[in-house]
Amino acid sequence: MRIDPLLAPRYWLTWIGIGLLRSLEFLPFATQCRIGNGLGWIIRRLPLAYIRIAQRNIALCMPQLTALERVELLDRHCRSLGMAVCETANTWWGRDNEVKRLAKVEGLHHLETALAQGKGAILIGGHFTTIEIATRILGTVVPLNVVYRPTKNALIAKVMYENFCRHGTPIAHTDIRSMIRALKHNEAVWYAPDQSYRNKGAAMVDFFGLPAATTTATSRLARISGAAVLTYFPERLPGTAGYRVVIGPALDHFPGDDPVQDVERFHRLLEAQIRRVPEQYFWVHRRFKGLSPNYPDYYGRDSRHRTPVQPSA
Repeated sequence: MRIDPLLAPRYWLTWIGIGLLRSLEFLPFATQCRIGNGLGWIIRRLPLAYIRIAQRNIALCMPQLTALERVELLDRHCRSLGMAVCETANTWWGRDNEVKRLAKVEGLHHLETALAQGKGAILIGGHFTTIEIATRILGTVVPLNVVYRPTKNALIAKVMYENFCRHGTPIAHTDIRSMIRALKHNEAVWYAPDQSYRNKGAAMVDFFGLPAATTTATSRLARISGAAVLTYFPERLPGTAGYRVVIGPALDHFPGDDPVQDVERFHRLLEAQIRRVPEQYFWVHRRFKGLSPNYPDYYGRDSRHRTPVQPSA
C-alpha cells in the first residue's frame, strides 16, 4: 500500500499550521481582527529578514517620512501582515455570503462594460497584504481566472490550488496560453504584476523613483487578446468595517507603443493606491533588483544573490 507523500514527517508541522489556520475561519470577524493584531505584534518582534527588508523598502520608497514615522508605519505593516493570516483562512474556507457581507465592491460596471466588448478583461493590481481576500471578493461577483505562483511547499501548494478551484480557475504564472485562452473566451483574468521579475520580457521601470526589474507582459497580453485592462485595488477598512475594493475604468489607449511606458503608467496608479494605505502594501518583498551586475545591493545580508539575467531584445 502506497503512503501519501504529503503525510511524511516533513509535512507534519505544515499540517498543524493548516489545522490552526482552518480553525480561524470559524471565529467572528472581530475576534479575527484581534488575533491578527496579536500576530502582527509577535511578527514585529521576531528577528526576521523579512522585517529588515520591509524596513529598507519603506525607507527607499518613502524618504519624506521621518525616522519615527517609518517605525510607526513598519509597526502598522506588521499588524497588517498578521491580519493577512486570518484573511487567508477566510479566503480558502469562508462562505460566499460572509465574504460579501464584509466587502463593498465599487466599479463593477467598469468590468461589465469591458466584458460586453467580447474580448475578455485583464484586471491588474498589486501585492497588498489583502491580496488573498481581495481575490476571493472579486470571485464572488464575477467568474474569475486567478494567476498565481505555486509555493515550494507541496502541501500548501495543494491546499491553495484546491481552494482556488472552489472559487475560480487558477492559472500558473508561467501559463501564458491559458491566460490568452481565457481572454479569448471573454473571461476575466486577475493578476498582480508588481514584483521583481528578471526573466524574458523584463525591463527596468521606475517604482517610487527607483528603477526595478519588472515584467512588461500585460502589454503583450492585451495586444494579443484585444482585452481591456482595468485596475483592481483593495483596501482593508478600519476596525471591523471589512473591505472596500475598487475596479477602475478600462485604461485608455492601452497598450501603447512602448511597453515600458505602459508599465510606468500602471506604476503611477499603483503608487497612488499604496500612498492611500501604505501599511497594507507587501513591503517584505525584495522589490528592488536589477538586470545587470552594477545594480545596487539594497538588501545586504538579506539579499538572495543570483546571476543577473539580461533583458531580451
